[in-house]
Amino acid sequence: MDLGLARKRVLITGGSQGIGYAVAQGFMAEGCDVTLVARDEAKLAKAVAELSAQGAGKVDGRSIDLSKRGAAEELAAAYPDTDILVNNAGAIPIGDIFEVDEDRWREAWDLKVFGYINLTRAMFARMKGERKDPAAKVILNIMGTGADKPQWRYACGTPANIALVGLTRALGGRSLDHGVRVVGVSPGAVETERWRGIHQKRAEEKFGDKSRWREGLNQDQPLGRAAQPEEVANVVVFLASDRASWVCGETVTVDGGRLTRENWF
Repeated sequence: MDLGLARKRVLITGGSQGIGYAVAQGFMAEGCDVTLVARDEAKLAKAVAELSAQGAGKVDGRSIDLSKRGAAEELAAAYPDTDILVNNAGAIPIGDIFEVDEDRWREAWDLKVFGYINLTRAMFARMKGERKDPAAKVILNIMGTGADKPQWRYACGTPANIALVGLTRALGGRSLDHGVRVVGVSPGAVETERWRGIHQKRAEEKFGDKSRWREGLNQDQPLGRAAQPEEVANVVVFLASDRASWVCGETVTVDGGRLTRENWF
């Protein structure tokens, strides 16, 4: 299926690893020009070099800390002709309300919540134009299923995701009037480096051997595994294309059915 994305200009935050990196691969395979945004300059340079060697669309990188005041406006001003913005940067800590103190909570929200809000505001102002069918521009927010299934030990991440789902819905209700689609993707468990690290730490605590981390996975996880980043990226790329032109103000869950899985017996 031709998604009609060739030569689209795509800006991906948190693009140097994990889901963001896989999303970049997906857009480049469609012939897009991609800019990766990340704080870690070394990881960013490595990701740009790897993607460039794959010989698909063009790719470059921009190192900036979107948790800082003024950073979102600076980034938007540097890439005013962006066609597709993918908000993905963020690392929410695991822990209950007592484990995550105020400083760590604010640090996480400055990047994940206010980073999304500020960059969306700055980029929307540059993207908006005349009403078009299909919309000319897209803002896609990657959140998480914590918004749908609040958990005691994800006290910081649950309200963050709820807020971002609300932002997506609120803007998406009218954004088509300005030639912009605003959509969201909420992945469940995804096997990224960070996700593996969390489970390796748990395996070290439980078994004294971090290599046994797969034994500690929730046995009710569909197919007994997490999603691969590419499985999330495929949905992101499709939703950003004109093939999904009537999807706006919605958040698509990508979790293998985990949220609706019956586990009564």
